[in-house]
Amino acid sequence: MNEVVIIAENLISNKIYYIRNKKVMIDADLAELYAVETKQLKRQVRRNIERFSEDFMFELTEVESEILRSQIGTSSWGGSRYLPMAFTEQGVAMLSSVLSSPTAIKVNIQIIRVFAKIREVLADTMNMKLEIEEIKKKVTNQNKNIELVFSYLDELIDKQDNKIERTKIGFKK
Repeated sequence: MNEVVIIAENLISNKIYYIRNKKVMIDADLAELYAVETKQLKRQVRRNIERFSEDFMFELTEVESEILRSQIGTSSWGGSRYLPMAFTEQGVAMLSSVLSSPTAIKVNIQIIRVFAKIREVLADTMNMKLEIEEIKKKVTNQNKNIELVFSYLDELIDKQDNKIERTKIGFKK
């Protein structure tokens, strides 16, 4: 039985948070997407903890957990006694090696694709910002050049206004 698992991209991207200057997904959200219990996901991670270095996965502090809870708008995290785990894109990829169900593998591929699209969008945005800065610099330089031209014109006008009448020399009638 080859079951196709399709999850909407916006559903996945809405579960990506920015914590400690990293784009991460929380264990409970991943467990929901993988159709496993959160405690099962955590158990598999703890059994294979050597695969998850700190740049792949970290446990949230109580303060971070509270902030996240208030962002999501829930009153509790489902009664979990443990702090949530946050997985970076590499950590999510590593999860596919510890959660080997067909559903987990297919969902994992979709999640990695969403992370890649987010990275692409951020790169495009950064390129656009750099191009805008270049245009601003050019406009600023042009403004300075225009001001310089006007100051030269003002000087020429001042010179003509302050022109001393000289007596004409040459043949007189």
